Amino acid sequence: MDNNDELYNVVEVNSAQSLSQVRRHRLLQICAVSALGLVASLLVARGVAFTIFASGLISLLVAFLLAYRHKVQASSFVLLSAMSAMLFALALVGAGLFDIAIIGYPCLLIFAAILGGVGLFGSLLTLTIIQCSVLVWLNLSGHVVPSTPKLSWEHLIFVQVIFIITGFSVYVLVRDIKQLMLSLQEEHDKVQLSRQQIQHLAHHDPLTQLPNRLHGEQLFQRLLKDLRKANKQLALLFLDLDNFKPVNDALGHVAGDILLEELADRLSNLLSKDQYLIRFGGDEFLVLTPFTDEQDNHLSLTQFVNTLLAECAKEFEVQQNRVVVSSSIGIALAPQQGEHFKELCRKADIAMYKAKSDGRNTYCFYAPEQDAYSEERFTLLQKLRSAVANKDFELYYQPIIDLHTGRTASVEALLRWPQSDGSMIGPDKFIPLAESAGVINTLGSWVIAQACLFCASQRERGHSDLRIAVNISALQFNDGMLKSYVEEALATAKLPPDALELELTESLFLNESSAILQQLSALTDMGITISIDDFGTGYSNLAYLRKFNASTLKIDRSFIHPLTSDDNDVPLVQAMITMASSLGMHTIAEGIEDEATKQMLIEMGCQLGQGYHWSKPLNEQEITDKLRN
Repeated sequence: MDNNDELYNVVEVNSAQSLSQVRRHRLLQICAVSALGLVASLLVARGVAFTIFASGLISLLVAFLLAYRHKVQASSFVLLSAMSAMLFALALVGAGLFDIAIIGYPCLLIFAAILGGVGLFGSLLTLTIIQCSVLVWLNLSGHVVPSTPKLSWEHLIFVQVIFIITGFSVYVLVRDIKQLMLSLQEEHDKVQLSRQQIQHLAHHDPLTQLPNRLHGEQLFQRLLKDLRKANKQLALLFLDLDNFKPVNDALGHVAGDILLEELADRLSNLLSKDQYLIRFGGDEFLVLTPFTDEQDNHLSLTQFVNTLLAECAKEFEVQQNRVVVSSSIGIALAPQQGEHFKELCRKADIAMYKAKSDGRNTYCFYAPEQDAYSEERFTLLQKLRSAVANKDFELYYQPIIDLHTGRTASVEALLRWPQSDGSMIGPDKFIPLAESAGVINTLGSWVIAQACLFCASQRERGHSDLRIAVNISALQFNDGMLKSYVEEALATAKLPPDALELELTESLFLNESSAILQQLSALTDMGITISIDDFGTGYSNLAYLRKFNASTLKIDRSFIHPLTSDDNDVPLVQAMITMASSLGMHTIAEGIEDEATKQMLIEMGCQLGQGYHWSKPLNEQEITDKLRN
């Protein structure tokens, strides 16, 4: 028996017990009122009528006691049998079928309706018909001669007693019916409310209370139909948050839910009555907005999209943490690009991924050629899974140079994916895919192991102080196994921990996750150093650097490359170097391509540099030859 059957049985038992209690209560009331009526009748009765009333009263007392002891069925039988017999006896010694006792039979039928079911009521009705038939037969056959008494005040009392008992019975019956009707109305109202709630839950997202995907499709069809009549078109905007997963990973899913709720409120406040915001799922939203083909209206559509982007990029305060995310938006137009909701969602989703590949925090209109990109991405993803399983990757290495001595201080391991046709797929293409496909931990642990083996082999060749730098994805902290992977790689390669440097991007420090802090602290306690890659392109909060025990700052190439041609970046780079130095950190300048840039950085106080001025990334044999020379 499952839980639903058990619950049904419990409800059924409780209902039966409740009904039994009501019947017992009504039985006690009927016995009491009827007994009072018989006592009143006894006071004026004479002769055989007195004996009949006395017998009836005794029977009522017995029925009352039985009901009091919760023997409802036996009490009902005694009550109805005794009362029926009493009325039959009164009619038999009186005027027969014309005796006033006959008017008591309807009262008994009401009692039967109150106290029992169809069986009891039918039995009493049958008994009443039989008794009346017997009375008529006895009178007509001469066995009993009807005795019509002379009218007296006693008869009035008898009639009034019958009317009072009958009236009470009718009142009780009607009141119970009213209460039942009221109860049914209340249950009906509850059912209606539950139905409305179920309908709401079926069509709305429980977190944000926005229309869900199912309801969104209905809104889309209805809005498109109305806009056609008005000679307008419909834009479907597919909005996906950038950098939302780090918020969940760092602060937890509760914090992520809070951010989504606040974002839903913000975006809803931007919409007019003919625009709709829909929770598509996760950190994805849809916006339905009308527009026309006129140039001005296309301009207003892009302005509206930019407003959405700006709203998403505003700072959120989540659990006393200041969080900044952005969004990417893909746009598909109906009816010219499709009239079906799922088709438009797919196209807007493709356009959204194009916006992400264009740098995020931007928008992109769907174009047919993007389908080819989507298919290419899908194909690449399938190849990636196989490549990870077969370890079809290769590490390239780029030297990091001491700007003052010119010697190689360390090398950075850079992952590449060679293809059978001799081409190479860069990490900017396959790393995001590896993260979304959930294989980044497997790939990342392989990179750490290979990089450590390479560094150990170079040390054996005489480069005893050489260090290796490895890029780490923020997602590699999720399962808490990063320290174990690092320990295993160092032990296998027999490499000391101080020879390994882990490069982390600034997005990792968006939020102060205790789990990440603990893992970084454990790694630095081992002797591993932490560097911040691409500094200046993200959140650039130097307070994070101390908290996360970073020892090296890598200034992004976008600030280094224009130093000799644009003076605007000089004060900014100088400030980065000065602040890092004040925190006791080394600085590495990325993207150095000429001697002039190198000399400027030396004058600013930068210690280390990396770029094509010395070497492009090289494969293992090439970097080995370069280090030897």
